[in-house]
Amino acid sequence: MAPAVSPGTSVTPTQNTVFRQARSASNEEKPANDGTGGVFASLRTGKDGRSMSSTSVMFTPRGSSLAPSGPPPGSFSSNLKVAGFGRHPATRPELNAHVSSDDMYLDDGRDSERKQTEFREKINKEIKIKIGSENLLEALISKNAKQTKDQRLKVELELSSSNRKIAELRSQLELEIERAKRPSTPTHGHLSNNFRGSPLRSPSRTQEDLEDGDEEIDHDTESPTYTLAEILQALELEGEQPDYYVERANSLVELFKRYPTLKYDLAWSIFGLRVQTMLLSDSREVVAAGFRVTRHAIADRKSLQTIRTHHTDELVMLSLVKESKATIEREQALKFVRAFLEVKNGVLELSNAVVRTVVSVSEHYEDRLRNIALLTLTEILIKDPSRVVLAGGIAPLADALGEGTYAGSESLVLAFLHITDSPQKRKLLKCGQELEAAFAPFTDPIAVHGNEEKMRVNARSIAAILKSWPGLFMLARRGFATLRSLLLSLFHPAPFARDLVLDLIYDVLHIKPPSWTSSFLAGRRLTTYGRVVNLKEKTSERDSTSDDDHDSRRGNLVEHYTALVLAVLVRCGLLKALSDLVEEATDASLRRKATLLLGEVLKLANHSLPSNIAAHIQILPTLFSSASQDKSQDHLVSTNLMYQVDSVNRTLHRSGVSRKHLIMSASINQDNTQLPRSIDTTRSKLSIEMDEIQFRNLLVESQVLNSANYLKWKWDLINDLIEGPLLNPKRLDEAIKATKFLKRLIGFYRPFKYRFSDARNTKPNQRYVRTGCLLLRSLLQTHEGAQYLSDCKLVRQLAECLAQLDKTSGLTSIAPLFSQTRLSETLTSGYFAMLGILSGDPQGLLIIGRWRVINMFYNIITLEGRDDLLQLLLGNMDFALDSHLRVLLSKSLTASSKKIRVYATGLLRKYATKELSAANVPSDPSSAAYWAIRLLITQLYDPEMEVSEVAVQILEEACNRMIYLEYIVKCRPALDHLGEIGAPLLLRFLSTSLGYQYLDDLDYITQEMDDWFLGRNEKYVALVEASLDRALSNQINHPKPNIENSIQHQDFGMVPPHFYRELTRTSEGCKLLKESGHFGEFIATVKNFWFDNGDPETILKVKGCLWAIGNIGSMELGAPFIDESDIVHCIIRIAEQSQIITMRGTAFFVLGLISRSLHGMEMLAEHGWDAATDQFGRSLGYCLPPVLESLFIISPQLQRDEQFIPHISSEVEEYRRDDKDPIKAHILSLITDLGNTVLTKRAAADIRLKTPAVFHSIPMFRAIMSILERHTFKLPVRRFVIDLFDKELMRRIVLDEESDEESDSHSDTAKPLPMR
Repeated sequence: MAPAVSPGTSVTPTQNTVFRQARSASNEEKPANDGTGGVFASLRTGKDGRSMSSTSVMFTPRGSSLAPSGPPPGSFSSNLKVAGFGRHPATRPELNAHVSSDDMYLDDGRDSERKQTEFREKINKEIKIKIGSENLLEALISKNAKQTKDQRLKVELELSSSNRKIAELRSQLELEIERAKRPSTPTHGHLSNNFRGSPLRSPSRTQEDLEDGDEEIDHDTESPTYTLAEILQALELEGEQPDYYVERANSLVELFKRYPTLKYDLAWSIFGLRVQTMLLSDSREVVAAGFRVTRHAIADRKSLQTIRTHHTDELVMLSLVKESKATIEREQALKFVRAFLEVKNGVLELSNAVVRTVVSVSEHYEDRLRNIALLTLTEILIKDPSRVVLAGGIAPLADALGEGTYAGSESLVLAFLHITDSPQKRKLLKCGQELEAAFAPFTDPIAVHGNEEKMRVNARSIAAILKSWPGLFMLARRGFATLRSLLLSLFHPAPFARDLVLDLIYDVLHIKPPSWTSSFLAGRRLTTYGRVVNLKEKTSERDSTSDDDHDSRRGNLVEHYTALVLAVLVRCGLLKALSDLVEEATDASLRRKATLLLGEVLKLANHSLPSNIAAHIQILPTLFSSASQDKSQDHLVSTNLMYQVDSVNRTLHRSGVSRKHLIMSASINQDNTQLPRSIDTTRSKLSIEMDEIQFRNLLVESQVLNSANYLKWKWDLINDLIEGPLLNPKRLDEAIKATKFLKRLIGFYRPFKYRFSDARNTKPNQRYVRTGCLLLRSLLQTHEGAQYLSDCKLVRQLAECLAQLDKTSGLTSIAPLFSQTRLSETLTSGYFAMLGILSGDPQGLLIIGRWRVINMFYNIITLEGRDDLLQLLLGNMDFALDSHLRVLLSKSLTASSKKIRVYATGLLRKYATKELSAANVPSDPSSAAYWAIRLLITQLYDPEMEVSEVAVQILEEACNRMIYLEYIVKCRPALDHLGEIGAPLLLRFLSTSLGYQYLDDLDYITQEMDDWFLGRNEKYVALVEASLDRALSNQINHPKPNIENSIQHQDFGMVPPHFYRELTRTSEGCKLLKESGHFGEFIATVKNFWFDNGDPETILKVKGCLWAIGNIGSMELGAPFIDESDIVHCIIRIAEQSQIITMRGTAFFVLGLISRSLHGMEMLAEHGWDAATDQFGRSLGYCLPPVLESLFIISPQLQRDEQFIPHISSEVEEYRRDDKDPIKAHILSLITDLGNTVLTKRAAADIRLKTPAVFHSIPMFRAIMSILERHTFKLPVRRFVIDLFDKELMRRIVLDEESDEESDSHSDTAKPLPMR
């Protein structure tokens, strides 16, 4: 560009007058050039030479103290403040306030994410302290009460402190999440700091105005173009300190952030010159500010092209090759490069020279910017793989993947997997074995010791590889040799490596160890099966609907993929490796862990694999053969191993039965969701028919009769008495009239005794709440117990405490029992659980009605600011009985705050999705299920969309049962106002003839069918692939506070609802599908275009058609469509021959869907594919080919095109031929030799002997830059080459100050190299 610009030239079309009138007088006085300046930091001298303007104005020399203050280099700090200047502190501007808001790389959203992460880390820390305190407190309670009294008080105080901190942190986290959702607007006060004490004021502002404090800028009346002109005019000043220019640059960035459209109207003739002069500065901080300003001025790809015309490529290379002490400048240069990736097609504007420089940074192991350089190359690899291949960036990425030190190794894996999916991108890789680098540490015994953390990183990488289709295909080469070597590492001499491989197999096969795993690994015996049956394993409530009418037709893609991985591992020798490990391992814990894994694998194989494969696996032929040989030395070892495997299998079977039993009992017993722990409903150890003497002895043994101190009572025995003898009316009458047992026990729970109500809310103390609930439930089961409960003071005093919150009762208290503090710190919240027990029984409702508790509830739900109390109240009540409590919930659903409405809507799930049996099919409209469904339909019209969304999710789950689905359709809900949120529920209506007729009357079916045919099928592909990736990667979101996680739960990995699948559930839908001809179009698309590997839109279209065919074929009424079209053979060809790996995966899953119908399973059997079935012969939707290897055959890899093989440019060769100076030609040869490790030292020595004048030539500089662009050089070599040139040369190149002689010489000897 021209070195000089007219003073009247405006930055934007509206700024011409501003520049003409407000031209600074300081431009008239310009220091002379002393001729000593330069651009590059030489290896030999420390000369200065970078200028801040078109003239050679100098900044503070390099020797002065310009070290940036703040975080250490490499921390990506946003603070550009410069320290160590001679200016007076009072006049030097403070830069911290100007820069921190921008963060120089992370926007406000990322800053909010960082804060949220910090809050979550603090919460996790406090939770760990809380758990430790609870465990210690539980241990102290089991000891002598007198000896541990002081210790218990200290632990309780610490526990209370942790609870308060957790509550405060969660509150702050919620506020931060809400703040992040709101758009951030800079405040006036903050922005005024940017301009305070600076000469950026409008000419109309006088010193008197400043003294009066009128120095804040009104953003409503601010003129962005005028402010921009002022800042750029201020940057024209020469000879100022670096912090002056840094502050103006920060102000410019703030201006761009306030007015994002301003950068689209920039006149780069002026703006570019100011940026160039900053980038040519001798101060690292000024150069960093220049890169930062330029980065924020990027608008689109056209602006990137304009920026590159200002020689930013050379300037970026110059900054990146500098030494580590210039970290702040190198950081901003690299961030500037990364800004190209945020613009659409901006990666195409990255020159090969810049990418090669980033590659050299990533290859330098000691460089602080290596990780961010690797991340940059990873993103470029995803957006434009050929650019990374041309720059030689594959090797450092593969090295980073193998060494295990890069924290983002999983992102590297995903990048490699992305380019291995299609054949066009696979040919860019040299050998296709780059992913195998992650397996190297497991096969090298020497690399294990001291590198445990690196091996963990590699294990995560291997898991990511095995959980993807491209990764599994890449490992299938050479007969799964890589996987076989991984299994052989189970015999690694280091126990840590073997244990890590076992954990890896657990993860890959998605095996969740049972709750008794830790006990088993510790050496405890599993022969006590009664304990296993009574295990309280955490099971999802959604498991209870696994046998629903509709969910049984949905395919589980994760389990299908896991079945394939299991078959591959079994083929590679997994069972033999585990058996040998158990026999040979000397570590007992490791041997038990392998035994447990072997049992889990056998269980998974029996469930997921076809019977012909699973049957052969179950007998463990090698182990059985060894055990059957009596004379063999390994006879005893093999026999013992088989016994242990059998014991583990029986225990797993028992725990599975226990899990199903718990699910059924949870739905039948209607346990309260807010109880601290589910009440044990198993049979008591004590018999109900107990004689009087034994009963009295047990009462005395419980210590209740001997002491009033509840800490001395034996609460386990008390629970057994409540669940056993006290259920006998005779024993209960004896305990009431003949002893003080019940009187003292009930007295302990009376609020005004301040014993239970003052107990700390700790985990060990929750047993008191459980015992209280058991006591009330047991008393309600007998007439005598209900009468005693009605006459005692417990409920009456609870009513009085509730009246303290009722404004109409006339009762007040300075410290109410149910205050927010007491509810969080003491066990008073347990009273609501006890009231919930009463609400679930007709006698209990009479008792609470006697003391007007319901009336107080009505007034309590109108309290403002007590959402915690309302959640406790609603969450613990039982609404199964038709009572006033239902009216109470209905009022909360409509008249409370949004938070309570969402919470109350979620409570209806338990009733709307209640488990059905032949004895409890609802027929009465007042039944709990129908009542809950009616309320949920009402919630569909809530003004808050979040409430409606929760209601839709629950209704959709209720539709899994046909009787509930028909009732919902009869209610005829209107869902048009919900849009996409209500679409899944409308799809469920298609499952019945009644729903079909209802939707047909609304003209919904034909419109929806056209939408799916014209585009929704393609969107479905993205949805199902994202769901599968989410499920396989085990990503877990932080649960939203105060919202039931079960409602927010999504079935990741399950086949999402599909219109055509729901349509084929009825004969009317099948008739419409046949008449529409859509199925024929799907078949034609698949048959005609499945082999197209180049067009992404065609590939997406074929995938969408495949999913539509699979969903239709999964239904019994839809299977005839598959049979008539003979499409199964074509889908099998796709699964075995397609060059798009994810296309093969889609075909594999579609075959699994087809196998879910009996007719489809028969069609697959005709082609040799076997489907896994349950004990009743029903298909599970998991099918495998007759020859497993046929799925993983890929055609030989194509050779890379010549355009991707780097060559020295023709311009350099022409320069060598035409240049008459043999010294210059020899220098170019020596520069090339620097890339050879063997010749580097000799070439560097020869170059130093050459005439320094040669390196003052611009044509020579461009020729050498072309060599650096086309060849791979280490970072120190690049620094050495650039430091050879005169430091004034870069200023002449950037500002186009090329002399006539150099221009003529350049035109005669070499053509200008085009900027890439």
